[in-house]
Amino acid sequence: MPSRLVLGLGPTAADILDAISGDRGDLAVVTQDEHRAETLRADGIDVHEADQADPSVLAGLDIQPESVIVASEDPEQNVSAAMTARDRFPDAFLLAYAGHGATVDQRDRLDSVADRLVTPETVITDYVTQSVGDEGTRARQLHQVLRDIDDHLAVVTHDNPDPDAIASAVALGALAERADCEVTICYYGEISHQENRAFVNLLEFDLRNLDAESPDELEAFDGFALVDHSRAGVNDQLPPETPIDIVIDHHPPRVPVEARFVDLRSGVGATSTLLVDYLQRFNVDIPTPIATGLLFGIQVDTKDFRREVAAADFEAAAHLVTNADMATLQRIEDPSVSPETLSVIGRAISNREQEGSVLLTGVGEISDRDALAQAADRLLDLEGVHATMVYGVVDGTIYASARARGADIDLGEALRDAFGQIGSAGGHADMAGAQIDLGMITVDDREESLAEIVRSIVSDRFLDAIQSRSHRLLGRVYARADYDVAAFTESTALRQDSEDTPATAEDASGEAGDESTTDWNSDVMFLENGDEGGNDETEQAADAAEPTDDESEQGADSPETLIEPDDNDRS
Repeated sequence: MPSRLVLGLGPTAADILDAISGDRGDLAVVTQDEHRAETLRADGIDVHEADQADPSVLAGLDIQPESVIVASEDPEQNVSAAMTARDRFPDAFLLAYAGHGATVDQRDRLDSVADRLVTPETVITDYVTQSVGDEGTRARQLHQVLRDIDDHLAVVTHDNPDPDAIASAVALGALAERADCEVTICYYGEISHQENRAFVNLLEFDLRNLDAESPDELEAFDGFALVDHSRAGVNDQLPPETPIDIVIDHHPPRVPVEARFVDLRSGVGATSTLLVDYLQRFNVDIPTPIATGLLFGIQVDTKDFRREVAAADFEAAAHLVTNADMATLQRIEDPSVSPETLSVIGRAISNREQEGSVLLTGVGEISDRDALAQAADRLLDLEGVHATMVYGVVDGTIYASARARGADIDLGEALRDAFGQIGSAGGHADMAGAQIDLGMITVDDREESLAEIVRSIVSDRFLDAIQSRSHRLLGRVYARADYDVAAFTESTALRQDSEDTPATAEDASGEAGDESTTDWNSDVMFLENGDEGGNDETEQAADAAEPTDDESEQGADSPETLIEPDDNDRS
């Protein structure tokens, strides 16, 4: 069922559609433009050729959208459509475009019902403000810091980077090269998710995989920049004392961030959006691979413009779509899936247990933790399930991946409550992850299997957390500019001065909780229902790569399934 609705189809809406129509089955359009209606139908979009301001038309739509975009060029039509949409869909996020020549009265009426009003004048005002105001000052400061770096800049993503982190790093690298810096895009961990591997290979991004066991390799760099996370040693494996020159991130910080240049804006849905902003201000003609990567990064982190999305994300996407390679983007969105991943999804379904609308399942020992996220996504499709958590063990560590849709649960908060004191956890309201070192678990009864202990700890703690905490309603999660560190710390009982590395890449949104200092130990192997082996997860903002063809059917040199490793790059 579509969760996004577009009313009216002027050039502005057409640009937005080009940017957000990756998941065509999730989009519905109402327009009186017969020609554009036919074009959209040919692209597989649900189009209703009718008056977008007619209450009976909207009443006849069998949808409950999470977001509504009103964007014809006629101001009065937009006023009528916006008012009708607000009456029909009171809980939806409403973005209204005033159109050309809108009067003060028309704008006031639009502003009274819309969550965000966009006018042609505000676009110009924003440009001027960005050029000479605080935004412009920030751009000049970034440029100065880049020029001050002696020679070689390392742009470091968070561990196991997702598309938003990778694209942002590549874009910042392009800006640094314009300032005469030598640049290397670096990451720790792995790029194992099929979609992410296709992303890197198809766009031919040059990344260097750093080795935490070889800190001497960092001596080659004269400066360090962090993207999509904000602290050295937290969600990356840099030494915590590493001096940082640049930080650009859209996640709210839990503690003060130290760097020569810091841009932390939690009011946007993706770090890629911030990099588009800088590229525009520096008048950079964005190369097609970078434009494609940034567009996909925004799509991923906003769940196809449905989660924590801001007007700036739409504007950035509309700017990128003219340079992006949409055919390559489609290939990235449809990667193959490995047999191991399918096996883990099957085990997750077989081992599931359900408490109300919450489904939990353990899959035993696995090798590819990306499969946890894909299983958690797949289980959400089961009838009566509004939240899922799938957990397994990788190299002596329990990893958990949780998903929610239309549930009164904030998963990021719930996982921090449940596991923050014995491991690390974090994420978004509808997508989160956690990790617990098995060495932190005490086995009092050696007759009891570790599988039972892990199940008890993970399931019981998670259920207790979601039952004891009042969580905000999902479905209307959009950009948050405020973040009360003191209140959050008090509510979760986490210390700010002793943070552990977040469980996953997506946990950068709430960085990790403390690691308990209790002396735990265990030497029992974890098996669930006699199963062994399996797959692994890179937690990312949109890692819901639906299984399609078996990975073994792809050629050995297929860019969608293989990153050729060298001395500095592996996945």
